[in-house]
Amino acid sequence: MILVNGSQQDFDTDLPAEEMKAIGAALDEFNDNLRESGEFLDAQGLAAPAEARRIKIKEGIPVVTDGPYGETQEVVIGYWLVECESYDRATEIAAQLARCPGPESVIDVRSIME
Repeated sequence: MILVNGSQQDFDTDLPAEEMKAIGAALDEFNDNLRESGEFLDAQGLAAPAEARRIKIKEGIPVVTDGPYGETQEVVIGYWLVECESYDRATEIAAQLARCPGPESVIDVRSIME
């Protein structure tokens, strides 16, 4: 799984329509390339962190707070689920994603437990 991390600030920034169109086109091409190679399983962007809720158990009772913030403002803002030959290949795919236009993001590659 390739996880893209960002912050609420990424959602609050009003990008020009042309820049948004360029980002969309780059991601469409990225996804198409993964589909052609047979490595694409799924990809989704997530709603803004301000729309999230975090549930923690405190003294046995669920406590709900707005926003997923813990010690950091960084949150997962999207993911790609790929099936490929190796962890190194997944890392190569993530590096290609990092070159797409848009806000700078931290990208994590994680294996899914079987």
